[in-house]
Amino acid sequence: MLLQLHRTITLSLTRFHYHHHKHLRTVPNISRQISLRFSSLRSMNNSSPKPSTHNSSISYDPDVIDESLLPTQFGKKRKHSYGERLQLGQSNSKHVAGTNFADCSEVLPEVKPFDMCLSGSRSSATLTGCLNEKWNEMGHIVEGTEQRVLRPGMVLLKRYITLSEQVEIVKKCRVLGLGQGGFYQPGYQDGAKLRLQMMCLGLNWHPETRKYKEQRVFDGSKAPAIPHEFSLLVKIAIQDAHALIKKEYKVSNVEDILPSMSPNICIVNFYTTRGRLGHHQDRDESRESLLKGLPVVSLSVGDSAEFLYGDQRNVDKAEKVLLESGDVLIFGGKSRHIFHSVASIIPKSAPRALYEETSLRPGRVNLTFRQF
Repeated sequence: MLLQLHRTITLSLTRFHYHHHKHLRTVPNISRQISLRFSSLRSMNNSSPKPSTHNSSISYDPDVIDESLLPTQFGKKRKHSYGERLQLGQSNSKHVAGTNFADCSEVLPEVKPFDMCLSGSRSSATLTGCLNEKWNEMGHIVEGTEQRVLRPGMVLLKRYITLSEQVEIVKKCRVLGLGQGGFYQPGYQDGAKLRLQMMCLGLNWHPETRKYKEQRVFDGSKAPAIPHEFSLLVKIAIQDAHALIKKEYKVSNVEDILPSMSPNICIVNFYTTRGRLGHHQDRDESRESLLKGLPVVSLSVGDSAEFLYGDQRNVDKAEKVLLESGDVLIFGGKSRHIFHSVASIIPKSAPRALYEETSLRPGRVNLTFRQF
């Protein structure tokens, strides 16, 4: 009886295939499955019943597809890697060619780049000759500038950068910020945005993955190189910090307290007067750099900022220092992993001459240099 039922169903399927040739690929599979099912039933009929965990009923629903026969990604939403996600932010790039998005048919919309100045020329700027203003023949800073060791490995050089240097720094950052890989407002996948404009030099830093890469995630732009004049200024500042530490602690090897470094990455942030930066640690550089305590060198230009720092994540227990235009803050060695934040920007606190020379927008420019 089972054999007769098998033949009847097979004949019906053959007729179905003849009138509906579009299902040519599905019929042999269904017929084969039914044949296997009947073979199992015949075997069971000739032997004693045994418990089975499989469903032995025969059913065919044309709307039900056996997913085991389909590609693994069939019908599933594709998950994009970080390299393919579009991050929130303002892009200077019109196209995505030459990046991970080169195979995409869509083109990113053109967004007007952020200009940190209200008006003025876009001509290039250099620091040639400016660095000599504070140096004598021995290579030490001129008397009169305030210098403080805030804690071991952390030094504040007040009014260290002259006004002419600040003007040239603003001009240079403006040129870089308007170019490829310039300023943009970084954000996260949930839609939140950082309250600042950011530009990376040397390598691009991603605020969500907290990784440094050659290309920027959302548009593939490469980070502009660090201007030589900036690197020279950082080198000079570290040397002067060493001189202060040696005098304060009377140690023979200041490198034990504040190591030297050659910056190859820099993050330039522009804060408006409403800008903020949450309490955090800078721990995204290489393992070797972090273990050595290679310092972070921070340059401030524009409006003053209330800077908080401490050994704990709790902001209420942090110490506060005012960073004014021209200040340089260095923290390395035992202070390399301090928690720090920008609590507020003080409006109209920048030197008036700086605004007149650069037309800088109200706010603060902060350059932080590191060695990856």
